[in-house]
Amino acid sequence: MGSSSSSYAPKTVYLDVDGKVQRVMFSPDYCPKCVLNLLCLSRNTAILLIDSEGALVSIDPSMPANDSNINNFVFLSKEKEDMFQNVLSQVAEQFNRAFRINELKTEVTNRLAMLEKRVELEGLKVVEIEKCKNDLKKLRDEMTSRGGVRMNCNCKYNFTDDGKKLSPRRDVPSYPKYTLSQETIEALKKPTFDVWHWEHNEMLSCLEYMYHDLGLVKEFNINPITLKRWLLAIQENYRDNPFHNFRHCFCVSQMMYGMIHLCNLQERLTMTDMCILMTAAACHDLDHPGYNNTYVLFSSNHHCAVAFQILSMPECNIFANVEPDSFKQIRQAIITLILATDMARHGEILDSFKQKVDNFDFTNEEHVKCLKMVLIKCCDISNEVRPTEVAEPWVDCLLEEYFMQSDREKSEGLPVAPFMDRDKVTKPTAQIGFIKFVLIPMFETVMKLFPQIEEIMVQPLRDSRDHYEELKQIDDAMSELCKWPCVQNTNQKNYTHKNKSSKRGVSK
Repeated sequence: MGSSSSSYAPKTVYLDVDGKVQRVMFSPDYCPKCVLNLLCLSRNTAILLIDSEGALVSIDPSMPANDSNINNFVFLSKEKEDMFQNVLSQVAEQFNRAFRINELKTEVTNRLAMLEKRVELEGLKVVEIEKCKNDLKKLRDEMTSRGGVRMNCNCKYNFTDDGKKLSPRRDVPSYPKYTLSQETIEALKKPTFDVWHWEHNEMLSCLEYMYHDLGLVKEFNINPITLKRWLLAIQENYRDNPFHNFRHCFCVSQMMYGMIHLCNLQERLTMTDMCILMTAAACHDLDHPGYNNTYVLFSSNHHCAVAFQILSMPECNIFANVEPDSFKQIRQAIITLILATDMARHGEILDSFKQKVDNFDFTNEEHVKCLKMVLIKCCDISNEVRPTEVAEPWVDCLLEEYFMQSDREKSEGLPVAPFMDRDKVTKPTAQIGFIKFVLIPMFETVMKLFPQIEEIMVQPLRDSRDHYEELKQIDDAMSELCKWPCVQNTNQKNYTHKNKSSKRGVSK
């Protein structure tokens, strides 16, 4: 493929054999034509040549050797041989760099390995998901088959499907729009309102009216449809208990609405305060199980949790247009009021209010907070403020819940509170102590701040106390009468006489 400058130097030819460069050495005695003819005898071999001007040429081995080819056939010198090797190395390096063959190979290999691993993991996930589905189905079937039987868990109450579940509604609620009469509107503002004459749909409409009438819908830019959905979700998440049910929720909310009007709270509290009062009243017993805290591992925290689960649903969030910082304050205030309804904190809260009431300051945030806590407590246990025909059925409902709990405690060998034991408690004994030592002291303390409640709220409590004390005197007199010997003997004689007459009749 070239000749050296010296006639004595060996001749070197570079051959391209199957893509690989091969070097062939020839004796100086070989002339270029002989070398070329010899090489041309080898088929399928491309011959790379460097002409006399240094250009790279190729000779096809099938092409006959002639002088024109030989004229261009010059053997490389040692220097040109090195240069040619460098050119080839550079070309190979440039090809490798341009196509990144090794890097691409490594990248493709790694990518394939990663994809294989991902496919394997996804396959395992599918298997785990199917396993979880099967486990859940088995658990659901087992709970269904057990029915009302209590599961072996740490809690004392069985929270099964008989209770209300949190159920979002995206449709417009189906309850009809009631047009409240002027008589009903006026009655709603008074503690004497009879809560027993209303169906659930009517109570929902009354609650809706309260939010509009107090200006809360306008103040907080509440979507009216969202308000309907929220109220319906509230109703659906009260259980069908004898006492702690949706009617009790409405009863407490209506009493709060009445106290706002009776005490002129619109003039003394902010719109935010009134919204907090009404919303806490509506949510204060959500998902109540019908058993008190001493039997169920259950607390007011659960009522709060359910309330804000409902509000977390966009279609039920009446505070959707409230600024985040404002909502945070409203949320904390609602929680505070719901927790205040726990009777375990009654003494603590009332004592705190008594310390403030003589020098109450409506501009003091702590004073107002304490007042709101006392107000929701008053509304929660305000049944005896209502007329006797409205209040007394609530006593029956509460005693029914108490007796259900005490019966269950007896069957499980648990201690029973005396005020819940159907063998020991009566209506008068259940109500007298509660009215005398809980209700009257609390309402009389509130009366110091709002004297106008004495006639319409405090006096009915005193009348109710007197009513139950009279009933207790009658019960005590009857019990004492049954202890007299003459009465016992008379009863025995009557029994014997009837028994003998019966026997004579049979003998005939």
